[in-house]
Amino acid sequence: MNKRTTIAKTIAYDAGQVLLRGFRKTLTIQHKGAVDLVTNMDLKSEKMIHTAIRKHFPDDSILAEESGSEETGSRYRWIVDPLDGTTNYAHGYPVWCVSIAIELDREIVGGVIYNPNLDEMFYAQRGRGAFRNQRRIHVSMQSKLADSLLATGFPYDIGTSKVDNLKHFGRLYKLSRGVRRGGSAAMDIAYTAAGIFDGFWELKLSPWDTAAGKIIAEEAGAKITDFAGNAYDIFEKEIVCANRKLLKQILRILQL
Repeated sequence: MNKRTTIAKTIAYDAGQVLLRGFRKTLTIQHKGAVDLVTNMDLKSEKMIHTAIRKHFPDDSILAEESGSEETGSRYRWIVDPLDGTTNYAHGYPVWCVSIAIELDREIVGGVIYNPNLDEMFYAQRGRGAFRNQRRIHVSMQSKLADSLLATGFPYDIGTSKVDNLKHFGRLYKLSRGVRRGGSAAMDIAYTAAGIFDGFWELKLSPWDTAAGKIIAEEAGAKITDFAGNAYDIFEKEIVCANRKLLKQILRILQL
């Protein structure tokens, strides 16, 4: 495993422990939107991650959820979500994680998703497979939508936008074994990579939500596209993730 991915695992773990110590404690909460929150712990985690990256790789670029883009001209860029699942965290619901991806020449080459509540470290490096706590993981091989457990989420503008995922949710729920809405896209993708969920779809996500999950899922054998079946890019607003057979079935429903 290359140096950056190894260090990313350590950084994600350390940030996760900080978040865990602050979990279910008094928080300072700000609103980025009507239901889009940021807490003092998001900021504390991001500052810690930023400081650690700068210590080891002072010349690398960083794209982080709260502080935005810090371009240095480096071939390397870190994409950071210091706390994915902020609303869950703010309400004391234990579904949240730290997500860190590493790009080289704008291609994701490493990714880490750490779930402190269960001490689960998901990670991958391009061409080296995907792992959860040292054990290799693989996407589910479920080929029947009717026997599948899926995951999704809803956008922050669900109260005002007609593009709200509710029709997709209703259709796929009726055709599958069930759909879970956990509130952390990074965790949903990690669990899809591990074969716990058979498939995942969502819309209106940001690069830090999916960058680490993308390489972890791909290295676990998943196919990832947009709703039209085109290759997925982390700056796109639609994502579908599953094995190839199941993905085709999910896409047919999303395209109705």
